[in-house]
Amino acid sequence: MSYAPLPGLPVVDAMTPPVLVLNGPLAPDEVSGPCDALRALLDGGGGGGGSGRVVVCDVAGLGPAGLAAVNLLARLQLTARRSGGRIRLRDPSPALCALLDLVGLRFEMEGQPEQREPPLGVEEAVEPGDPAV
Repeated sequence: MSYAPLPGLPVVDAMTPPVLVLNGPLAPDEVSGPCDALRALLDGGGGGGGSGRVVVCDVAGLGPAGLAAVNLLARLQLTARRSGGRIRLRDPSPALCALLDLVGLRFEMEGQPEQREPPLGVEEAVEPGDPAV
């Protein structure tokens, strides 16, 4: 038995991850509130089960990059992993990215190409006369 294809594009249910907006300035011990909010988004935010659950953390409003921001993001990442999910950062400042890199914390960033994918528009130049390998 076969069915004729339906006209037009197939209907796809787009899954947009929930967003947790983090605002600053942060106190060094201010982590329980955002961690509870993240846990609630992971538990009730849908997005399937297992490691596919993602919460986007909007960090544009955190203010200046400092150890309080690093502490908060590390705790959020730990909370997400313990709940079976993960977080993705949106709009981190270059200073925050550099500080996270300095302390050895790796986060998935929204809008960044994966490491294995070359950025769009970059082509390898080939010199005439180069032997093909």
